[in-house]
Amino acid sequence: MGRAFEYRKASKLKRWGAMSKLFPKLGKIITMAAKEGSSDPDMNSKLRTAIINAKAENMPKDNIEAAIKRASAKDTASMIEVNFEGKVPHGVQLFIECMTDNNTRTVANVKNILTKNGGEMLTKGSLEFMFDRKALIEFTLKDSMDIEELELELIDAGLEDIEEEDGIVLVTGDYTSFGTLSEALEKMGIEITKANLERMPNAQISITDEQQEDIDKVLEKLEDDEDVQKVFTNLA
Repeated sequence: MGRAFEYRKASKLKRWGAMSKLFPKLGKIITMAAKEGSSDPDMNSKLRTAIINAKAENMPKDNIEAAIKRASAKDTASMIEVNFEGKVPHGVQLFIECMTDNNTRTVANVKNILTKNGGEMLTKGSLEFMFDRKALIEFTLKDSMDIEELELELIDAGLEDIEEEDGIVLVTGDYTSFGTLSEALEKMGIEITKANLERMPNAQISITDEQQEDIDKVLEKLEDDEDVQKVFTNLA
C-alpha cells in the first residue's frame, strides 16, 4: 500500500494502547475544539472530528460530554497548543505536538526526556521543511461505492490521494483541505470513522532493530507525558 497507510500504521495511536493514557489526551483535544468554537458538534467541524476520533478509540460517551463541558471551566482558559522539535540518537528527528496549561512545565519535561536519552531540543522551525502536513481521513468502503468515482468527486475538495485496503478507505490531502474534504464526504452521506492532521517526513531513514529499541524508549516516555499529544519522526 501507499506511504500514507504505512505511516498511519506506525503512528502514536498504535503505541499508546492503554486507555488510561489515551482518553485524557483525546479529552484535551475535545475540550480545546469546544473552547475555540461552539460546544455543538453540528456547528463546530473541529469538535465533530475530535468526537469521531474519540469514538473510534471507544471513549465512553460520558467522558466525551465531560470534556466538552470542561471547555467553559476556568482551568482551561490558559490551555494552548505548542510544538517542539528535537533530535535523538541514530539520526532520528522528532516533531512533538503538545497541549498544555503550563508551558514552562511542558518545555522542561520534553527537554528532560530528550537530554536524558541522548537527544536535544532544536530551535523552533528547524524541522518544518522536513515534514509535510497532511489531512488523513478514513471511512469504511461500502458495496455501492466506486473508488474511481469517489476520486473524481473529491478532487475539487482538495484530494491528493485515495487508497483502499481491507475495506478501509484512506483519503489524503494537504492540511488546508481538511475541512473541505470532511464536508464533501459528509454531503455524500459517507460516515467518517477517523480523521487526523499528520506530519509526514519528506525523507525517511532506516535503522536497525537494536537502534529501534532505543528510539521506542524515548517515544514511550514522551507519549507518557500528559501534555504530549503527537510525536512524529523521520523513521521509515
